[in-house]
Amino acid sequence: MLNYTFRRLLYGVLVLVGVNLATFFLFFTVNTPDDMARLNIGGKRVTQELIDKWKTERGYDKPLYWNEAEQGAGKLTDTIFWERSVSLFTLRFGRADAESAGDIGEEVVRRMWVSIQLATPIFLLQVIASVSFALLLVMFRHTRLDLAGVVLCVVMLSISALFYIIVGQFLFARVLKLVPSSGYATGLDLARFLVLPVALSVLSRLGTEARLYRAMFLEEIGKDYVRTARAKGLSERIVMFRHVLRNALIPIITSAGGYLPYVFLGSLVFESFFGLPGLGAYVIEAIGKQDFAIVRTMVFVGSLLYIASYVLIDIAYSWVDPRVRLG
Repeated sequence: MLNYTFRRLLYGVLVLVGVNLATFFLFFTVNTPDDMARLNIGGKRVTQELIDKWKTERGYDKPLYWNEAEQGAGKLTDTIFWERSVSLFTLRFGRADAESAGDIGEEVVRRMWVSIQLATPIFLLQVIASVSFALLLVMFRHTRLDLAGVVLCVVMLSISALFYIIVGQFLFARVLKLVPSSGYATGLDLARFLVLPVALSVLSRLGTEARLYRAMFLEEIGKDYVRTARAKGLSERIVMFRHVLRNALIPIITSAGGYLPYVFLGSLVFESFFGLPGLGAYVIEAIGKQDFAIVRTMVFVGSLLYIASYVLIDIAYSWVDPRVRLG
């Protein structure tokens, strides 16, 4: 297990290095530091003096990859690549490009907790609701209830999340006035602002997840161990929960584990529409301001979380299914 975990972490580090290099090269191939200065200062008519001042304040006045003026190791360390790319591996994110923005690391830490407060109940409720709905359909398979449930899943997965947001805000916030349409608060008042985005997010993904889990459960109930359990006289409820659900945990973990990065990164769409100051809204704001420093940082953080989540998923396989052997 330790050897496997170490190898997976090593592969993850290599992938992270590749993503970081590709992101850095892509951003600085499309835009030079002078272009970035013009975008943030205000167009093409700015003076070279203002451009040079902006670059000096943010460290973009240095060579991109190699500093010929330095001696020895300083040739690499005193470059934009070292300060804006290599430094990410030590979680030093630096300053944002926009005039009004500050330290990226401080913003990430502050906004991360908002994203966690939103995404954690979404993650837990999504798994519980999807698995429960899928099990209900399988228990009543080949009946009108199963057919109606499948049709409902297809309809739900065919509707965009934006539709749920617009209709939900109009109905529950403006017409019924049960919850605020947007905003954020601390303490117990936070629940009033989270209940609607959490409910709509779970609803928007319920059709896709339930249909997937239903297909997996239907595959399991046709196997020999299920027929053996029924032949022993076990009830359908015990067969479904003790045998079918347990043996279908691997695909459930795979599907649910892929959502773990969003627990920290937040939801771009839901945070923006509901005015929640999380990391998702932070990325949208950075894209609108063309703040490439923030975007590069969030790409790195997202890659790091995805790699970590899939390493944890692989390790969890051996815990829930003894048939899995990690070499």
